[in-house]
Amino acid sequence: MNDLLAIPCVLMRGGTSKGPFFLATDLPADASERDKILLSVMGSGHPLQIDGIGGGNPVTSKVAIVGPATIAGADVDYLFAQVRVDQQIVDTSPNCGNMLAAVGPFAIEAGLIPARGETTLVRIHNVNTGKMIEADVPTPNGNVSYLGEAAIDGVPGSAAPIALTFMDAAGARTGQLFPTGKPIDSIDGVAVTCIDCAMPMVLVEADSVGATGFESAAQLNADKTLLDRLERLRIAAGERMGLGDVRSQVTPKPVLISRPKSGGDINVRYFMPHQCHPSLATTGAVGIATACINEGTVASRLVGTRNPPLVLSIEHPSGHLDVKLHERDGKVVAGILRTARRLFEGHVFAKPVTQLGCAA
Repeated sequence: MNDLLAIPCVLMRGGTSKGPFFLATDLPADASERDKILLSVMGSGHPLQIDGIGGGNPVTSKVAIVGPATIAGADVDYLFAQVRVDQQIVDTSPNCGNMLAAVGPFAIEAGLIPARGETTLVRIHNVNTGKMIEADVPTPNGNVSYLGEAAIDGVPGSAAPIALTFMDAAGARTGQLFPTGKPIDSIDGVAVTCIDCAMPMVLVEADSVGATGFESAAQLNADKTLLDRLERLRIAAGERMGLGDVRSQVTPKPVLISRPKSGGDINVRYFMPHQCHPSLATTGAVGIATACINEGTVASRLVGTRNPPLVLSIEHPSGHLDVKLHERDGKVVAGILRTARRLFEGHVFAKPVTQLGCAA
């Protein structure tokens, strides 16, 4: 017994991200109180998150909150929270497609939905964006399977494949694929594409900001001049996209794009937004691939005219990520293969809300 607050929790890897998964009923219903708890759990406000379970990096400072579906046609609700590392900020405006890969397995093992045959289709309502995603989870003999032969770049070894299908991802935050009304804008003399598909992003050709696009994540993170320029572009793009002042938000995400050199269709460096992703966000891949098949974007200028059905291979710092684009019911849907793993379960300890300051 102690004076800390014990909360049931499962730590899971989803795709190339990692973080705690909670049942919605185990966290405060009030968003402000919930966010204070999450900041305490993750240890935010310190670059190492030394007083919490966060990993000191945006890809390991993520939270998934899962509960029964609140809309027709869905099996579960999934609320994603990006918890900033060195600031006391919780941002629930974006989705995260990598963490999404673990939502289906978590929901089945939590008893929110039953396993159905060898593969269980889990229809996930992303509360952040209001969009629906389908996940095919391996459930041989009625149990979730994590072991398998599927491999994704950015994660060592292999695991069971989880197929994600993003249904009608356009306008995830703003309601429009191109929130500025056009596929290309000029900001500070730089041609950019402001796109909202699974994730609001601003796409920039690397050479237009003095980069090659093939720098390592560490090299880009050390380039303060480039980071400052991308932040200025991001803030201006956020205003044009109708997102307001985005300085305390993690969207839109800046993305450097360039021609491929390792057999892919396009090469990218994706920012989160102030650090380069060590690989690539799943939602980012969906939006980048969608930009490639829409005429007039900075991405389509690099790859040429492409039409679905097709598979686009996106090069990133850790390898490749393939996105399958095809039409269903007159709309383009995106499919991505991910993996997930349950890492530990038990209780995570937080300071009681009465002992915590205000969350942003």
